Amino acid sequence: MSDNDASLLDKLKSWPLAVLPHQLLSRLVRGATRWRSDCWKNPLIRLFIKHFNVDMSEAEAANAEDYADFNSFFTRALKPASRTFPENPHAIVSPVDGRVSQAGDIHAGRLIQAKGRDYSLADLLGNDRERAADFDNGKFATLYLSPRDYHRIHMPCPGQLLETTYVPGRLFSVAPHTTRAIPGLFTRNERLVTLFDTPAGPMALIMVGAIFVSCMETVWGGLVNPSMGMRLLRTRYDLKDSPAVDLRRGEEMGRFNMGSTVILLFGPNRVDWVKQLQAGAPVQLGQQLGQLLGNSLDRE
Repeated sequence: MSDNDASLLDKLKSWPLAVLPHQLLSRLVRGATRWRSDCWKNPLIRLFIKHFNVDMSEAEAANAEDYADFNSFFTRALKPASRTFPENPHAIVSPVDGRVSQAGDIHAGRLIQAKGRDYSLADLLGNDRERAADFDNGKFATLYLSPRDYHRIHMPCPGQLLETTYVPGRLFSVAPHTTRAIPGLFTRNERLVTLFDTPAGPMALIMVGAIFVSCMETVWGGLVNPSMGMRLLRTRYDLKDSPAVDLRRGEEMGRFNMGSTVILLFGPNRVDWVKQLQAGAPVQLGQQLGQLLGNSLDRE
């Protein structure tokens, strides 16, 4: 692995962020994005739409005035007919709008972060080596959400929630230049690991926080870390007295209150990605990413 795969420009844009007080900045941004003053939030929303060329024709509410605050705009809902899903029930679909950062095979407990960089599967899962064994030699896909994208996250296949693990960490940017420059980026940043039982066996959907984010939500639990604490927290949902959380393919499971990255993990010989799932390719919620393999179909 060589740092030469990251350009000097990538490093100059990325490493100065390391000295910033990530958590403090995120707290300030969290507050600012919830101010409800019209003279603050309306100009901010309009500026954001113009600067990032946001397509508001897909949104349920098209005007800045329609949103209570900036965060409501950022986590806006789409019109019901704006996304379609394959008729094939065995298709694995994109959980988000965004772009493929990397996708492929998990080899010897390592995932590709960027050209010339890989990182530990166990570290990604909160140093859970037993859980990592379920996904070793399986498939992964890392999907990057830019500021202009839709920021709700949906299920790529039906699943029953088994466990969540909140992993505290830094809040580096997850933009492409940072993934090329910062080693082990996704194991350094704050993240929520959600584990589901699905027709494809165990599936992990990992929400990775980023600078000015540090504010993720799930439909079953609300804000992931409302107190902004810094300790690992594991919650079981497969116990007798735990509330059952069953979600259909395409159903919303969470959202980012600013932009970030989603990582999907499947076990070995469970799914196969489509050939078009290559680094840099755009993806849209509901687009087919892969297909259940034979042994997964036998499991249904």
